[in-house]
Amino acid sequence: MIKYQQEFLDTCQKDCQELIRLHWEEIAVNKDKIKLNPDWDAYHTLENSDKLRIFTARVKEELVGYFVVITGSNLHYKDHVFAVNDILYLKKEYRKGRTGIKLIKFAEEYLRDDGVSVLNINTKVHKPFDVLMKHMGFGLIERVYSKYIGD
Repeated sequence: MIKYQQEFLDTCQKDCQELIRLHWEEIAVNKDKIKLNPDWDAYHTLENSDKLRIFTARVKEELVGYFVVITGSNLHYKDHVFAVNDILYLKKEYRKGRTGIKLIKFAEEYLRDDGVSVLNINTKVHKPFDVLMKHMGFGLIERVYSKYIGD
């Protein structure tokens, strides 16, 4: 039985460590130049400012997935609250079936009740789940190009 819930950093930060590493190993680009190093202080600042939302999927006590969004007004649309995903990840063995759908729908309901009117979810081109997004009523609205320009 999978339990979906909203959590806070104090209750899930330790449990997230391994999942974040697995997530990074699977989807990160430029791994040879950009190492995983979460800015936990910034996450705490966002949470203390009521802008961070963490939704989790757990089997018993084991964290099997998370969906983290940052909420706030949009510079172009100040009358609306947007939620933009920071990270979304499920362990591979939970990607079959409806676990991902249920996690996102749980978050949608919470965010809607919290006054959010737009939810944006970014996906990696090399690890797409476009079919799921379209099935859930999301539309493709933007493309982001990236280039490493560091040393």
